[in-house]
Amino acid sequence: MLTWIKRLVAGGAMALAIGSTGLMVSAPAFADDAKPAVSAPAAATAAAEAPAAVLCSEKCNKADTAWMMVCTALVLLMTLPGLALFYGGLTRSKNILSICMQCFMVFSMITVLWSIYGYSFAFTEGGAFIGGLDRLFLGGMNPESVAATFSKGVVIPEYVFMAFQAVFATITCCLIIGSFAERAKFSAILAFMIIWFTFSYLPIAHMVWFWPGPDDIKDAASLEAITARAGWLWQKGVLDFAGGTVVHINAAMAGLVGSFVIGKRLGYGKEAMKPHNLVYVMAGAALLWFGWFGFNAGSALEANGSAALAFVNTYLATAAAVLGWSVAEWILKGKPSMLGAASGCVAGLVAITPAAGFAGPMGSIIIGLIAGVVCLWGVTGLKKLLGSDDSLDVFGVHGVGGITGALLTGVFADPALGGSGIWDYVANAVAPDYSIASQLWIQAQGVITTVIWSGVVSFIAFKLIDMVIGLRVKEDEEREGLDISSHGETAYES
Repeated sequence: MLTWIKRLVAGGAMALAIGSTGLMVSAPAFADDAKPAVSAPAAATAAAEAPAAVLCSEKCNKADTAWMMVCTALVLLMTLPGLALFYGGLTRSKNILSICMQCFMVFSMITVLWSIYGYSFAFTEGGAFIGGLDRLFLGGMNPESVAATFSKGVVIPEYVFMAFQAVFATITCCLIIGSFAERAKFSAILAFMIIWFTFSYLPIAHMVWFWPGPDDIKDAASLEAITARAGWLWQKGVLDFAGGTVVHINAAMAGLVGSFVIGKRLGYGKEAMKPHNLVYVMAGAALLWFGWFGFNAGSALEANGSAALAFVNTYLATAAAVLGWSVAEWILKGKPSMLGAASGCVAGLVAITPAAGFAGPMGSIIIGLIAGVVCLWGVTGLKKLLGSDDSLDVFGVHGVGGITGALLTGVFADPALGGSGIWDYVANAVAPDYSIASQLWIQAQGVITTVIWSGVVSFIAFKLIDMVIGLRVKEDEEREGLDISSHGETAYES
């Protein structure tokens, strides 16, 4: 009865061993004790380099703090119950509780890991690819600790910033499970999440989102110095407002790799595997839309105009994507479906995520319309081309939608198209020169890096876990359903 627990412990030990090796190899990148511990976008915690410590009681704005706490709760709602209901409704009735349990456990486990080491590695200064050790076990943090926003001199409590980023990490990991739903071992899923979170999510988050903040930027020289201390993709100028690369492409690649390595469900292509409850799907999608306002608008880190723009863009792009998917399906299949509308909703949310604070409202509508149509192709034509059993179409929606949104961000961030442009912290104004072609290439670099990084880490992780624990449940357990075979309960009593 406890065999899977023993194997999970073995898998965890393996992951910790790999992690320890990685830390020893990476140690020179963040071993300089003179460097401050800075949480992205910046935490003013280095008293040695600052004239006086910045105290939250003196600098934090109560409206910003309240807004960010609400946004954190909204993002939590996206996973529990939003994603759990959305994914659960898409499965067959014998597997809905397994999906809900996986969401609950992965969410909880990643939350704890985030507090132990995840936050430190993602959002403190270290190297270009990973952060440092300054916030291990949340050490050095207290109610007076602050994290800077994207505005000079504006800060929020570091505890709030840490929690906000934690719920991003949790939902990213939970997104992955949809690709190999209905056939993966529960213990293998948990072991995979530990490894993938450590070696894919944390480095990508650091590369894309970490920088020491705007407060010390006075001139071109100080801007260059600050940028040189940022994550690798931030240095390149990749625009990702709320997670097109970090969350959606990152998770989608892991899911796609898992769907291939674990293999297709028994009877796939021969038996009907329709969603068992479209009401759950609709309710889950609606909760995702609701919570996504915290996801995108909260990524402004302030209750300001940038948050308002992200809020409006999230509203408009999603509505446009529902229309785009539904109309395209109506034309192609003769009838628009509830499943299609709900899928279009998620596709629009995914695609606008990287552009939420950069595109203008009309640009967001175009992004949503394009995403609705492209993601419909992603779950039909592309899925057939790939030949994968991506159970709940994670790659078709989150991968295709994330790539589409990331690239279109480079187009619609252009002020000439109604976008917000790129802020020049030296001139304290929008930079006058914006090149769509140049920014598209920068965005493509972010996409390519994420695809390769997540793909490689995921493949290695799945193979290691298959050797130690095994990835797939037994044939008779899969036929019976994971609710009974893995958790000993059923969602619907006859």
